[in-house]
Amino acid sequence: MGKQREFYDEQAAAGRLGVPLAAWRWAAGSGLVPPADAGPGQWSRSAVEAVDAEGVRAALRGPMGAGQAADRLTEALGEPLPRCRPRVTAAAVGHLVKAGLLVWLGGEAACPDIHPDQVAALARRRDLPALLDRHVPLGPDQAAVRLGVRRTDYDQIVRLGWISRVSSVTIDYKSRGGWTKVPLYSGIDLALLPVLRPGVDWEALRTVTAGGRSPLAGLAPVTPGRDVVLLAEVARIARVGRAAVVNWRRRHADFPDPVGGTDVHPEFDRRAMAAWLLDHDKIDIPSQTPPAMLLLDGAEGPTRLRLDGPLLLLADNAEEEDQLSGWTTDADADALAELTAGTFGASLRRLAVPGADPLAVPGEVRVIDRFRTGSGGLKVTLGWPAALRGAASDRQAGGVVRHGLAYAGPGKACACKRHACGGVVPVPWCEEHGTSAEPVLEWHPGGGIRCADLARSRSAAAADAPSGV
Repeated sequence: MGKQREFYDEQAAAGRLGVPLAAWRWAAGSGLVPPADAGPGQWSRSAVEAVDAEGVRAALRGPMGAGQAADRLTEALGEPLPRCRPRVTAAAVGHLVKAGLLVWLGGEAACPDIHPDQVAALARRRDLPALLDRHVPLGPDQAAVRLGVRRTDYDQIVRLGWISRVSSVTIDYKSRGGWTKVPLYSGIDLALLPVLRPGVDWEALRTVTAGGRSPLAGLAPVTPGRDVVLLAEVARIARVGRAAVVNWRRRHADFPDPVGGTDVHPEFDRRAMAAWLLDHDKIDIPSQTPPAMLLLDGAEGPTRLRLDGPLLLLADNAEEEDQLSGWTTDADADALAELTAGTFGASLRRLAVPGADPLAVPGEVRVIDRFRTGSGGLKVTLGWPAALRGAASDRQAGGVVRHGLAYAGPGKACACKRHACGGVVPVPWCEEHGTSAEPVLEWHPGGGIRCADLARSRSAAAADAPSGV
């Protein structure tokens, strides 16, 4: 009789229990079995024999391939996929395994099999985009998508020395001549590029027409080892005044040392300065700007649409127009054009834009510009008369909040809520404006320009009125 084994690696442990190797790997990665107690990847005989083999076998439930997992994570990013966010690839799943976010159950290390439940849990995480930036390097084509620029513009960024590869991978492009070495770039470095290069008009770069000359073509590359910034540019990067940066330098002992310049105008290494600003929470890694969500009323009923990277410009007076621009898909752009093609345009029942209160527009919303960039992105701009804009209702369906100005001022019996503009919103039990009455009111959008103008007029009139004795 042979000597009994005292230590087991993962393959031997799986054989000892009579379970698939993938099942043991999942059990070890999910904590179903105790941690290795006999060295890295090694378990003692007593630890292995104490494991419930049936529990290990039942927990596996069939591995998921890397391609299927990549599709699941891509869906989690949004449908349609947000602008400036490339699809998740099978190779990206391999990087997530290396980062410890997924457990490798089998297959090739570059395109591993993983547990479907763990993929589902990762897909539910709100910080999934940040995790992808942190752990998944991108090739040149993906990097161009991540920045929202053409590939030719991204090649200019590499030429200028603004970003360096972190690794490379060899890929067999059968249709392009066989094996090719492809550089890979850090997702965090890509996300930080617009922050660290504040002098670049990134919006102009992202909207270059097809075939147009790159705005970066005439720039000179940085001297290797001499990518430096002055204190004034550090202030622009951190969005503070120069005096604040001077104060940081005086107060923090770990502030980067100058690499050149003069005592009056010292120069600092850009990468070292970026690392310091990140470590001290002076800048953040940009996340994807939340989309604008529109609920539009048309002849066929309400339609919900999305605009990525939204920019909302609100006019200051009622004679001008409000504008909303953003990136969308061809299908949504066609739906917008159809909805707004009528005589009065579509009615914007509810618009939610990051950083602004939800608003509504009762009619005349229309597409005023539709522009396709050289990188393939489609940008649309909507416009509507500013006089129609108002606050959106708290109801899920939206709709504009309306205030009514009574031609005969509300009396003491009025139970409606009064507003600064002098308007009221009738309640059913009000004797003057309720369901049993027929009030004569001049309606205007609550929270809009008309409402604000009326409130200012009432305030001015009250100030000019003689005080009572």
